Amino acid sequence: MKWLSRDLTQGSLTKNLFYMALPTMGGFALQGLYDIVDMFWIGRISAKAIAGVTVFSTIFWLVEVLNEIIGMSSTSLISQNYGAKDYERTNRVIEQTIVFKIFVAAIASALMIVFLKPLMTVFSKDPEVVKAGVDYGYWRSFFMPIFFATYSTYTAQRMTGESRLPMVIMGTSAVLNVVLDPIFMFERVPLLKIKGLNMGVSGAAVATVVSTIVAFLWGFTVLLKGRGNIRITLAGLFKLNREIDLKLLTIGLPSGVEMLMRSASSAILTKVLSIYGSSTLAVIGVVSRLMGLAFIPLMGFSMGASAIVGQNLGAKKPERAEKTVLLAAIYGSLFVLVFVVLANLFPESVMSLFVHEKDVIREGVSAVRIGSWAMLIAALSVSLMSSFFGSGYTLPAMFSSIVGRWFTQLPYVLVVVVVFKLPSIYVWFSFIIAEVAEMIYALVVFSKGRWKEHRVK
Repeated sequence: MKWLSRDLTQGSLTKNLFYMALPTMGGFALQGLYDIVDMFWIGRISAKAIAGVTVFSTIFWLVEVLNEIIGMSSTSLISQNYGAKDYERTNRVIEQTIVFKIFVAAIASALMIVFLKPLMTVFSKDPEVVKAGVDYGYWRSFFMPIFFATYSTYTAQRMTGESRLPMVIMGTSAVLNVVLDPIFMFERVPLLKIKGLNMGVSGAAVATVVSTIVAFLWGFTVLLKGRGNIRITLAGLFKLNREIDLKLLTIGLPSGVEMLMRSASSAILTKVLSIYGSSTLAVIGVVSRLMGLAFIPLMGFSMGASAIVGQNLGAKKPERAEKTVLLAAIYGSLFVLVFVVLANLFPESVMSLFVHEKDVIREGVSAVRIGSWAMLIAALSVSLMSSFFGSGYTLPAMFSSIVGRWFTQLPYVLVVVVVFKLPSIYVWFSFIIAEVAEMIYALVVFSKGRWKEHRVK
């Protein structure tokens, strides 16, 4: 499939938004399908295996902050330079983003390998849970540079108006992952009854690594070959540009702090919920994957809107940028509403796909229902924040996390669990409370309009 860059500063806003959002949704939907299938196969091992992978994911998100900082910086830098038709600088930003991510990911990878097991024991004393998390986590940690660089190839394509190719690459990678999972995990591949590699939980991680390497090689080759004015060079990857590198570190820093704060609050929440036992940790793992599915349309509209905002601000058309954000909020909410309906009608059926333990399913039903309403509220705040990401005005994202998670959700959870010692169902309501707080904050900042004057080129 060819790379077809698109000028998003012209034409219908709705058509541009759906042109960017739908393929992005498609790619993330297939990726989300992989997450669901991955959890399905891991659940065939045990609920404790799910709990171990859940704990690792919580720890891994603390490291993902590095990817967020550089990735969010590159979003605004690439889109605004492309919108201003400064193609030479656009290419340089793409090159610096890829090499810089590989460098920081290599450092983070080494730290994760050394400290993973001690960190796992902080969240769970169950040896089966810890072993599952370590078996899965070592593989994911070692290949972290490949994961980070792959994300950058997607960003480079989307921010220059190409939304379909990343979808195809992500989809191919996800399908490959789904096929490889049972082959690597089990002694006998279910249904097919052929001999597998019997790697257990580790096999799920190896399947992800292999499929991600394929995606990286494909996306990187496309960027090298290029199309039109967008083409990177191998030589450019070995030339440091201090000005661009500094911006890659600083523009997205508030967004990185936001992810760190969000991840840290999630880690604390996971630790608090571990009081209820491994069954509740398993519920978190399943529900987080399901919420990830609901997040897919939001990611599609948010990423699409961010690209349009960046290009239009670069072209000095802030009115088009603002209208795009409002359209993204409307369409995103409508898409998530479908998920809310399904989650409230069939929660038990959904949970039983992943786990067989009745206590886990029973608790998961309430978590799925309550969490779905939180995602509907998140639809508005996520869309509004696309204006901040596209403009490079990322401080509001950081403060929204502090307000929603640290000033609202965690105090509520601590009161519910530690002070009143209420059942875990009351904890799930904290997600609705957090999203309401974030939505109000994002709406206030968006309405002030300072993001429309912000430039990062």
